[in-house]
This record gives sequence, C-alpha cells and structure tokens, in this order.
Amino acid sequence: MKMRYSNLDEVGVTGSFRDLLQWQRERRRKRKDLSYHHPQAKIKEVSWLKGNRDVPAITFIGHSTVLIQLGGVNMITDPVWASWLGMYRRLTEPGLRLDELPEIDIVLLSHSHYDHLHYQSIKRLPGKPKYFVPAGLKRAFERRGLSDVQEFKWWDRVEFKSLSLTFVPAQHWTKRTLFDTNRSHWGGWVIEPDNGPTVYYAGDSGYFRGFKEIGERFSIDYCLMPIGAYEPEWFMKEQHVNPEEAIQAFLDTKAGHMIPIHFGAFMLADDTPKEALDRMHAEWDRLKMDPNHLHVLQLGESRKLTLGFGCVRSG
Repeated sequence: MKMRYSNLDEVGVTGSFRDLLQWQRERRRKRKDLSYHHPQAKIKEVSWLKGNRDVPAITFIGHSTVLIQLGGVNMITDPVWASWLGMYRRLTEPGLRLDELPEIDIVLLSHSHYDHLHYQSIKRLPGKPKYFVPAGLKRAFERRGLSDVQEFKWWDRVEFKSLSLTFVPAQHWTKRTLFDTNRSHWGGWVIEPDNGPTVYYAGDSGYFRGFKEIGERFSIDYCLMPIGAYEPEWFMKEQHVNPEEAIQAFLDTKAGHMIPIHFGAFMLADDTPKEALDRMHAEWDRLKMDPNHLHVLQLGESRKLTLGFGCVRSG
C-alpha cells in the first residue's frame, strides 16, 4: 500500500469539501483590483548568468521559480513556465525565457502541486539536470522519461560538488489527481556551499514550529519565503503563510536576508500581488526591521549574494 505523508503534529491543511464550496461562494462576491503587475527588470543579465560559475546569485523568474547560482552550480526551484493553471491565465510573463537560462545542474522540487511542478517546463530546461524531489515522486518523473531522479524525506542530505543540500520540513500537502492526496511529500531546501552564503528555499508552507528548528540547525544567509495565496485566511491559514507570518517565519529561521516569492504570477487565492506586498512592507516597517535586509526582486532581476547577517531590526 502506498504511503500517505503528514505534517508535524499531524496538522491537517486541506479543509472539507463544504469549506471549499463556502470559499468559492465568497470568491464570486469579491471584486479585486488586478491592475498591478509585478514589473519586469529593465536590465536582465542573461549573458552574465549563462557564463556565471563564480559569483553567488539569485534570479527571480516568477512565482516560486528561482535560479540559484551557488558554489559553481546552477539550480532552479519549482520550474513553471506555464501560461495557464486550469482556468487562470498567468498574470505576468516569466522573468527569463527558457532559452535565456544557463545550463541547469539541479532541479529542486518542493512538492507536486501544479503551480510548482510543470513537467513540460522541466523537459525544456537546458542542460542535463539531476532532479531532487520529495519522496513519492520518483516514479512519476521516470514515467515521463526524466531520469537521474533522487527522492528525499525530511532532513535527508546530499553532497553535490561543493554543496550540501538538505530537504527540510514544511507544513503543506499534495494532490494532482482525485486519488493521490498526500501520496508524495512536501518541503523546502537548504543549500550550503563550502564557501559562500547559505540559501533556504521554503517552498509552500503554513506557519509552523518547523521554521524555528530549521533556524536552529542551519546558519542561513538568504531566505526565499512565500508571501502570497493566503486569502481567505480561514481556509488558507494552515497551508500558506500570510505576509505577517512570512516575516515571523523569516525571523524564526534567523536568516540574514529575506527575498519574497510565491506572489504575482497566478491568482491562486483571493489576495492580489499588491495586497501581499503592501502587507509585507507594512509589517516590516511596524517591526522596525532594517530595509536593507528585505529584497523584493523584479521579474528577471538578479541579486549577487554576500556573506554576513548584520542587524535585521533597525530600532
């Protein structure tokens, strides 16, 4: 019998069918302003990215798709270039085209939801990447002709060249069909180079005690933290942090810098990209946190990474 995976403390996140119907009724009554589109970077360092094997860098492509260049290794998280998710059209174009990417060495997957796992995008990635995936997904990859797949459970660790990569907990769930709920796992990734900044990619998660444990186990320099798809909070709370919880989770990890992700590309819930960003900035200011430690990247924008934490709180 196939295994079903669960969260820490057996927290359930999916809600009932009645809850889903109530949310859909509420959603039909809402009127949201979708005029804001997260901007594309005016300068995109495509040629530099393709040749870069020396400088630690993060490039925001959109939603939860991020190019991470660390320790001479090119990694991409949850690659999705899809224009549609079901009935919902993508709100913004990806920050880089697939042909603008460098050769990818590793694909890091957080979980199997459609906004994080798009097989057609994965098959078109340049290079011959290894696929590091949560437990329960290897066979699905291999059925689609994708080889060199390694599965991970929470706290599993692998060495690749100068990097150590650890699959860490998140509070979420998985489903792609009517019959596979939680048949594969979910989580985030901590990437530690021999020399250079440590990066934590949180994937999708509700707020949970696991953020503190991750912060205790690792010395994190850059935290890629989701901020969107939280409304209505009575329905989404256990599976997606809201912007205020995202900042608390960042503080729990004791990371030096926060880069928000999981906003702006798809209308997965009722919040808008601008609402998510505005609430995040308001909470950052309310807590008197150093603005130099929050980096909202434009689509296609690259940030070169440095070591050192500094003081996140400015007052």
